[in-house]
Amino acid sequence: MRQWIMLTGLSAAMLPVGCGFAGPTVESSPRPMPRAQVTPASLPAAPNPGFDRWVQGFRPRALAQGISPATFDRALAIAWYDPEIIARDRRQAEFTKTIWEYLDSAVSDTRIANGQKALAEHGRVLTQIEARYGVDKEVVAAVWGLESAYGAHRGTTLIIPALATLAYDGRRGAFFEEQLIAALKILQAGDTDPRHMTGSWAGAMGHTQFIPTSYLAYAVDFTGDGRRDIWSDNPADALASTAAYLARHGWTKGQPWGVEVTLPRGFNYALAGKKTKKSVADWQALGVRTAAGGRLPDHGAASILLPAGARGVALMIFGNFSVIGRYNNADSYIIGVGHLSDRLKGGGAFRTPWPRGDRALVAEERKELQERLTRAGYDTGGADGKIGPNTLAAIARYQAAAGLVPDGYPSLDLLNRLR
Repeated sequence: MRQWIMLTGLSAAMLPVGCGFAGPTVESSPRPMPRAQVTPASLPAAPNPGFDRWVQGFRPRALAQGISPATFDRALAIAWYDPEIIARDRRQAEFTKTIWEYLDSAVSDTRIANGQKALAEHGRVLTQIEARYGVDKEVVAAVWGLESAYGAHRGTTLIIPALATLAYDGRRGAFFEEQLIAALKILQAGDTDPRHMTGSWAGAMGHTQFIPTSYLAYAVDFTGDGRRDIWSDNPADALASTAAYLARHGWTKGQPWGVEVTLPRGFNYALAGKKTKKSVADWQALGVRTAAGGRLPDHGAASILLPAGARGVALMIFGNFSVIGRYNNADSYIIGVGHLSDRLKGGGAFRTPWPRGDRALVAEERKELQERLTRAGYDTGGADGKIGPNTLAAIARYQAAAGLVPDGYPSLDLLNRLR
């Protein structure tokens, strides 16, 4: 993951580690990426006896899971305790963003233009990948664009030392030890070597930022050279692996991730949210229309999502929305991938304006909102500053009781009203 991002609104979520980074990379004009750097960002620190003992204790656990002594010794020979990795883990900033601020980066003009260039340059292989896996080439390209800016920012950190450091001293030691075992299995299979297994400091690798366990489960050798090389300057294996991942999780060919809609006057906002699914005919009967005013496309059961409350964009989402969510389950990320893919297909920007006069609540304000809602009789299940389903439901109940539009949107106006 590149960073944690808290987004406000119905899509509020801490973007998790999934296949890869948790948010769009900074997009700039394309530039060649140097071949994987084998020199770590920081030189080995002073001897760390505790880390050395951990490696000795880890060895039999790794061997018990099928890692050969030769693979282990070769890989861990370049491992050391890197305090900078731990410092990055400890200082992960929580960047508070609204959904529109997130999309301003995820679907910027530059990212769209670079995506169109990437589609032109790699169109043949992307078309072949789409034909094999049934996943739109623009969706695969959109994931590529958000995860590594179309390969420009794949990460140059040596994965084995980083994962070993995090497994020894990280906040989630068991998770990172599992990733380290998976990384050793990748090396043992011969897909790469320890000095060319590079990526982010938290272990995500390649053009589309697979973590090692996801790589083992879903990476493919599309080029047929005998290696699943997601690190190569040739992105074919990485892009095919992303398509294979989405296909394995139930991608429906021809189904959109979602479409922008307009809601009728007097719409029952209690029906909004991913838990409520209706047929397109039912939504049509309730007065829901496409943003252009036409009839809704029928692609199966759908839900209405309001990522910025009643005053922002309304989306009708289909099953493929959840499939993208298997890559990264934050609504904002899913919308970013989906909307970027639409723009790469030639679609336009959202028609409904975002409520840009609003600002995101900071952590202390989110905690205060939860505390005040709970004291008012609308239990949020705790005051941790994370706006999840319980808080959203509590907001909607309060809004309904107060005669407000019950869209569950956590705004500064709502907090001020509770004050």
